[in-house]
Order: sequence, then C-alpha cells, then structure tokens
Amino acid sequence: MRIDYSSRIFGLDLMRAIAILCVVCSHVLWVFPEVQGPMVTFLRLCGVMGVEIFFVLSGFLIGRILYRIFTNPDFKSAHLKYFIIRRWFRTLPNYYLVLLINIGLVIYLGRELPDTLLHYFFFLQNFSSGMDIFFTESWSLPIEEFAYIIGPLFFYLALLPNLRIKREWVFFWVTFLIISFFMVTKVIYNMETGPNTLDYWNVNLKAVVIYRIDAIYLGVMAAFISLKYADFWKRSTFISLFSGLILFILMHYVIANFVLDPDSSPFFLNVLYLPLCSLFIAMSLPFLSRLKRIPPLVLKPITVISLISYSMYLLHYSVILQLMKYWVDTSDISDLQKWVYSLGYLAITFVLSYVLYRAFEKPMMDLRDRPFFKRKFQQK
Repeated sequence: MRIDYSSRIFGLDLMRAIAILCVVCSHVLWVFPEVQGPMVTFLRLCGVMGVEIFFVLSGFLIGRILYRIFTNPDFKSAHLKYFIIRRWFRTLPNYYLVLLINIGLVIYLGRELPDTLLHYFFFLQNFSSGMDIFFTESWSLPIEEFAYIIGPLFFYLALLPNLRIKREWVFFWVTFLIISFFMVTKVIYNMETGPNTLDYWNVNLKAVVIYRIDAIYLGVMAAFISLKYADFWKRSTFISLFSGLILFILMHYVIANFVLDPDSSPFFLNVLYLPLCSLFIAMSLPFLSRLKRIPPLVLKPITVISLISYSMYLLHYSVILQLMKYWVDTSDISDLQKWVYSLGYLAITFVLSYVLYRAFEKPMMDLRDRPFFKRKFQQK
C-alpha cells in the first residue's frame, strides 16, 4: 500500500491509532469476564476514551474544512453539499456493508433481529434513547452523521439574514450555540433521570445522539482557535498538552478516590464529565496537530493503523469477536489459551480490517475525487 506520508500529519494519525487501539483492546475483556482489578478499570476507561478521542478528532478535522469553506469569499452552498457528499463517501459504504454483515450473522447464529432494525439504516437506533444489543459499536456513527449535517446547515442558515458580522465570528457563535444546546440536553436528562447506575448512564446518556454532539463540536471549536489564533495555537503547544493531561489524570483520580458516579454525583457525571473529557482531549491538539517528524519505524505502523481504524472499529466487536466467541467457549479454557485467543482476535482484526480498507473502503473514498463530483458541486 503506497502512502503519501508528506500529506499526512503524524500527530493526528497517532491520535486516531491510539483511539482505535483503546477501543479494540478494551473489548478483550469479553474474553476475561471474571477478571477484576485496576487493569480492568483502566481498560474500560480506555474503551470509553477511545471513542471520545474519535469524536474530538473528527470535530477538529471537519471544523478546519468547514471554517475554510465558510470564510471563503467565494463561498457557495454547493461547497457545503460537496463537503457532506465527501463525508458520506467516507462513512456510509463501510457502515452499510458491515450492517448487512451483522444482519447475516444474526440469522446465521439463529438469533432474532431487533424490532428497530430499520432504524439502523437511517442512523436512528440511538437518537433519543439507548439502543438494542445489535451492532453495538454502531452507536457512535449516528452522532457523527448528525454532526456532519447540523453544522453545515446552521452555518448556512446563519448567513441568510446577511448580518454585518465577519464570517469567522458567525462560525464561532454557531459552534458555541451548538455546544451550548447539547449541554442543555444533558441538564434536562439529569433533571429527568437523576441518580442511576453506571450501566444505565453508559447506554442511555453516553451513547445517545441528542446528548453527545457537543463532543464533536468541541473539536470544531478547537479548529476555530487553531485557524483564527494560529500564533496562540503554536505557542500553547506544550503547556496545553501537559495541562490537559494533568487535568485529565486529576479528574479521574478524584472520581476514583471520592467514588463519584451517576448515583452519588449525578450532575457531575451526567452533565460535566464527558464535556470535560472532550475538553482535556482537545487540549492535546496544539501539540499533535503540529507533530509531523517521526522515525520511519514508528511512522509506518501508526499510519497504517490510522488508515484502517474505521474498518477496525466496525469489524472488531460485533463481527470478529462475536464469531470467535460463538466458535470457541472461552469460559472453559486456561489462562494461557485465553491470552492466545486474545492475540488471535487482535491479529484477525488487523488483517480483516486491512483487507476491508484496501478492497472496499479506499475504492469507495476514491470515488469522491472523481471529476464528476468536483464539477457538479464545486463549480456551481
């Protein structure tokens, strides 16, 4: 696979690789359901934070694109349409293919398809409430897809009154209002739900569209700062990285030592915790977005993992791990066999994800660069 390393930012590839490795490795716990201890807690946190990293990074990347589109003097609505088309070619083909594979697997395993199956085709499976135990990892995709539409729509609507405000500030205020709105939805959730269990919180708040889109738009806000205040962004590289890391560790230290959970501290966990995680993750972006030089021995594997990360995310759990668990009963094997099983799961995930990326995901993404799309949307 030929990769143009010069066109990539290693720090962002590293961020994406860390995110997918956190998610994939955390699901090894399915092989060791009886294990307890600090390492289990750490892996569970990694699983949660892996997706949060994806959200912030996605927001940062689309934010930089949208900011440049929106503030361009030659801005046309067709440019926003082209942006959405490009995002759809990036996300939809793989999603629908793996959704069909999951449907086939359920039939193969002799299980019942969920009553809400149709919702999965329109990204509504977790729009306002928790979703079924089917294609479990798909919960983050509706959040991404709705975020791709909400921002461009409101950026465009904000231009219609022809206000005497510079477009970069219109971009800022629209982003700020989107973040504020989804913070308010979490406040409403807290008022209506209050204390509850961590499992309930995990399904009915963390993984629900109407409570989570602010995570992506905190990344969009970071993109605004990086472009509007480039000198500040450059100067804050290290202090922002270390401040975010220290605050992230300190917050989780307090949570662990004072046993803060949705039952004892509902407002903190329901309203503040996830946005603070997103904020602390975003604070690493001034450093990572400028990190480009790295030894080839590290550069190549990290870049490959980054490229296949979306395929890894879609395949690793509902497809690969579910089939492996179906074929091998891990409840009655030795610890050594479990480790071999886990390493096999990781190896199979890497190989099949690479195949899916090369055979399907990359060819589908290449379609969006065909002259037809550029003529149709960019030159209107």
